Amino acid sequence: MISKRIIPCLDIKNGRTVKGVNFDGLRDAGDPVVLAEYYSKIGADELVFLDITATIEGRKTMVEMVEMVASKINIPFTVGGGITSVEDASKLLRAGADKISVNSSAVRNPQLIKELANVFGNQCVVLAVDAKFIAGEWIVFLSGGKVQTELRLFDWVKQAVELGAGEILFTSMDHDGTKQGFAIDALEKIAQLVNVPIIASGGCGSKEHFLEVFKSGNIDSALAASVFHFGEVEIPDLKEYLSSNGISMRL
Repeated sequence: MISKRIIPCLDIKNGRTVKGVNFDGLRDAGDPVVLAEYYSKIGADELVFLDITATIEGRKTMVEMVEMVASKINIPFTVGGGITSVEDASKLLRAGADKISVNSSAVRNPQLIKELANVFGNQCVVLAVDAKFIAGEWIVFLSGGKVQTELRLFDWVKQAVELGAGEILFTSMDHDGTKQGFAIDALEKIAQLVNVPIIASGGCGSKEHFLEVFKSGNIDSALAASVFHFGEVEIPDLKEYLSSNGISMRL
């Protein structure tokens, strides 16, 4: 049985880790380099590092910070924010990232997914999708949740995997930061549509929420931020709890 993965997310703004609710009301959660090293030491399976204002501000992800984080950890490390080309991705991979996450740039230029997959391999390309449930449909948003598109979540995920995305990181904006649990129905539908690993994101508030998402559809990983950053859920305790409830974990 393949082990499920627990992934802390470092949302970065102005060089600091931040966290809000429904993509708004951001508060400081600490130094990303210090947090990354801590999570690596206590048993996180992977890390996701998202420069959440890079696209809005029209700049690239901070390569220097990626280098610092990579030098402190020994687990896989996904980086996203402002990546618009193979050259951007190459710089981050050389700086120590293991995988690249694309979101807004992939919607604006879907061929970017194909280009990245052709150069670096599908396993290196993570499609991050932020979506809200509006009038009975899951609708994709861009630029850190600031720009609504006409894209439907399930259509976009399917297209992206056909183009070469090797993993899907889905964040429900409605659930983000609420600590009311993941968007299980949407995650199950994505799992039925595509045959790549899926990372659940948005809404986790307890150990029980992790168990719920892993017991539901074919979800490979669960990502969270505030419950880890503010010490509400400790990763070693979480993994023991999940393992004791029948979920295969790397302990």
